[in-house]
Amino acid sequence: MEDSKVPVPKGKQVIGVIDELVGWAHAKVRCFDGKIRICRVPKKFSKKIWLVRGGYVLVDPWEIEGDKKGDIIYSYTDTEVEWLRKHGYIKPEENL
Repeated sequence: MEDSKVPVPKGKQVIGVIDELVGWAHAKVRCFDGKIRICRVPKKFSKKIWLVRGGYVLVDPWEIEGDKKGDIIYSYTDTEVEWLRKHGYIKPEENL
């Protein structure tokens, strides 16, 4: 898989794992910065992102209440998760 094809965290973005689906395109996400956030899928991404418990996602924390809330901007496939592990974006202790 090419490097440019897999979205990686930029700026304040962080990778996380979906712990629980809470409905209405919202999920409780355990982020790799140590915080648990209630995240939503923005309307412009709603047709492209499928939420699954245990799935890896790219989270963009909000400006206000960023420690508690954020937007899910990408959902990783299994192949992309393996690429992220291989390139050090997901560390072994962060696996499920």
